[in-house]
Amino acid sequence: MDERGRSLLKTLVERYIAEGSPVGSRALSKHSVLDLSPATIRNVMADLEEMRLVASPHTSAGRVPTPQGYRMFVDSLITVRPLETNLERMLSGSLQRDDPNRVLSRAADLLSSLSSFAGVITSPKRSSLFRQVEFLGLSDRKVLLIIVTPEGDVQNRILITDQPYSQSALTQAANFFNQHFSGLTFAQARQRLSEELHQISQDISALMQAAVNAGTEAEQNTQEQVLVAGEHQLLNVQDLSTNMDRLRKLFNVFEQRTDLLRLLESSNQAQGVQIFIGGDSSLVPMEEMSVISAPYSVNGEVVGTLGVIGPTRMAYERLIPMVDITAKLVSSALSDPI
Repeated sequence: MDERGRSLLKTLVERYIAEGSPVGSRALSKHSVLDLSPATIRNVMADLEEMRLVASPHTSAGRVPTPQGYRMFVDSLITVRPLETNLERMLSGSLQRDDPNRVLSRAADLLSSLSSFAGVITSPKRSSLFRQVEFLGLSDRKVLLIIVTPEGDVQNRILITDQPYSQSALTQAANFFNQHFSGLTFAQARQRLSEELHQISQDISALMQAAVNAGTEAEQNTQEQVLVAGEHQLLNVQDLSTNMDRLRKLFNVFEQRTDLLRLLESSNQAQGVQIFIGGDSSLVPMEEMSVISAPYSVNGEVVGTLGVIGPTRMAYERLIPMVDITAKLVSSALSDPI
């Protein structure tokens, strides 16, 4: 694409985002930095349409960007504006060191309120390994299993046993477990346990089996969760709310969350802000939806993703720095002080 085409496509996308109606040659001539005749602009628009970067709605002589047009815009044409100083100061003041769950919830709420769209964030995936376990007798046939992860997180599970155990037997079982299985997942411990049952008395082996079953269930609960804030705000977005089928698809994304989690997880492997545009990315389940996301880290290790979900017609130049700064502030709030 030559410089004229790039400049006019940039102008068209910016005008369409700002006004929400198809952009005609007269508007392009008025707002473009190029001194081109209307005939030349129409010729360039025809070329862009042939390249599938813009499209002509049947009811208008103007043109609108296609998903491919948005993609070229955000990849190589956009002029990102620095976040306003007062907004950056407000974000910084709101995302201070605190309980991790409160930090994540606050970040999602802020992204939603500042964008007027939906804010999303994945919670860090907790370790499925364990450092040690302890057994504590509660009653004749009830035992408390205490699981400690390498990060120091503690989870408790109640085991209902077929027989009573003395505290010395429970201590013996915990010592064996920690000596042989520490640093493994419970799924790995289950495999190792089946291979080493000959070393364990029959009474203790039943307790061990109950422990790995409960631990495996605990592992399944360590999967990342998606926290969504402000999805109701999308009801006010004309591009989405005027079509009931479109709204149904959108809220199905929030309800099921599997596709959303897969999309956000793909950002974990990337550096900085990622932009997913419906119709351009197979990860986005509907053409009229875009996602701006960025990974956040704890002590230098990427543990989750946050972002904004909205229509393809969104102010990318303003939201990109907002998402970027929010990810950096969340990383700082969750990491140990240097």
